[in-house]
Amino acid sequence: MFDDLKGKAVVVTGGVTGIGGAVSLAFAAAGARVLAHYHAGGDELKAVEAAGIKTIKLDLTQKGGPDALMAEALKQFGRIDVLVNNAGTLVARTALADLTDDFIDKVFDVNCRQLVHCSRLAANEMIKQKDGTIINVTSIAARQGSSAGGSIYAGAKGFVSSFTKTIAKELVGHGIRVNAVSPGTIYTAFHSRYSSAEKLAATAKTIPMQRLGTAEDCAGTFLYLASGKASGYVTGQVIEVNGGQLMP
Repeated sequence: MFDDLKGKAVVVTGGVTGIGGAVSLAFAAAGARVLAHYHAGGDELKAVEAAGIKTIKLDLTQKGGPDALMAEALKQFGRIDVLVNNAGTLVARTALADLTDDFIDKVFDVNCRQLVHCSRLAANEMIKQKDGTIINVTSIAARQGSSAGGSIYAGAKGFVSSFTKTIAKELVGHGIRVNAVSPGTIYTAFHSRYSSAEKLAATAKTIPMQRLGTAEDCAGTFLYLASGKASGYVTGQVIEVNGGQLMP
């Protein structure tokens, strides 16, 4: 179905674990050349590398991190056809009364600032090519808010959704499409770290499909958005992947 992805140069941030790992593997299975960024990884790193995926360990929140990632992509592939901005995290559940400037900066650095710079650098290359696709990862929290302690994360993901729509308008004249994937409650290390088993079980009961999502449940949407044959007339959209948890 996605034969136009064969040979494409794909960069996935946070591309080893969770949703990012599933996305990297899905692109590789479709014949794409993939560079997966990671900050930490164990067995999942081995699985990604075993699939022939190039990897690079970087802290994208540090100055020069996004530049180093894009430089490595150009070194490996000579071009960037698809950028998946998946890297991001809650950092910690923190009540409004306990928010500090340092914490707010950390959440926005990892969810927004590095995403902006990765998008800017990739777009500069795509403009030269007159072709390319950027896919950002937002969250169901961007529309309906997070559970307690996730206010800054939800706000950051709201930024990602709005940023996606705005740069889609800006870049469309250069042949570049920009969209976002908005996962619901997907059971990955993210939720095993930040949500209790009781909370997750209660959430599952509220989802029409009666289960939490998996990373693999999300991967096909990224292939769809990257494929010009499948989604060539789709840009500026936020695609919800949540088992019916949110029906906007």
